[in-house]
Amino acid sequence: MSLMKIAAACLATACCAGVTSAGAATCGNDSSGFGRWVTEIRGEAVAAGISARAVDQVLSQVSYSRATIGVDRGHHGFNMSLDEFMKKRGAAGIAAQGRKQLARNAALFASIEKRFGVPPGPVITVWGMETGFGSFMGNAPTLASVATLAYDCRRTQFFTDQFMAALKLVEQGELSVNAIGASHGEIGHTQFLPKNVLEFGVDGDGDGRIDLIHSVPDALASTANYFRGHGWQSGAGYQVGEPNFAVIQAWNAATVYQQTIAIVAAQIDKR
Repeated sequence: MSLMKIAAACLATACCAGVTSAGAATCGNDSSGFGRWVTEIRGEAVAAGISARAVDQVLSQVSYSRATIGVDRGHHGFNMSLDEFMKKRGAAGIAAQGRKQLARNAALFASIEKRFGVPPGPVITVWGMETGFGSFMGNAPTLASVATLAYDCRRTQFFTDQFMAALKLVEQGELSVNAIGASHGEIGHTQFLPKNVLEFGVDGDGDGRIDLIHSVPDALASTANYFRGHGWQSGAGYQVGEPNFAVIQAWNAATVYQQTIAIVAAQIDKR
């Protein structure tokens, strides 16, 4: 998910104050305390029921990522008009490519809509906007990114939750310790944070596994499941003022992003 989505979640849970709760691993604003944090978070993770083997497997490989902190500190939000944003993000191209994706994979999208009640347009648009239909899913080590942000004092609790979720995914065999994604730990074709993979990830291709990185059906079905989990009403509209627009708002906090999803999705669905 995008940085705006992360920021909104942080505000909603009051986790942006840069403090840790009693007994929590000690946060820091530079790399000097990261080793201590690793020791402390190991105890927390094992106490939470995650196997020591999975925890040690991850913690033996993660390191403090200055690149992640640089991206996190450099984000300035969206300050464009809707027209400017849509042009910058190539909305017309996403709509055109999205219609081709729908034509090529009609059976897949029909099955997703039948299963979750979400039409193809919003799912395809998110896929296109987040990763260019899988053409670029990030180049940052996922676990190091999430660990760094969990240690960092800016949004400690939010990313500690994400790191614990990532550990569980590793334990379950659904996330590789070498996974690569976006700088804040988002992974896969539609950029799910680890906790969302745990909560909304589903098997879309029938192989018995959930893999949002290598399986397009898994990623798209999981996105539809995310929408359903946030209150999507089957058959209702998703434009501004319609019932399902609130679900699109849950995906991303930026108004121009929300509106672009709705507009492009309608062009794909031809509604």
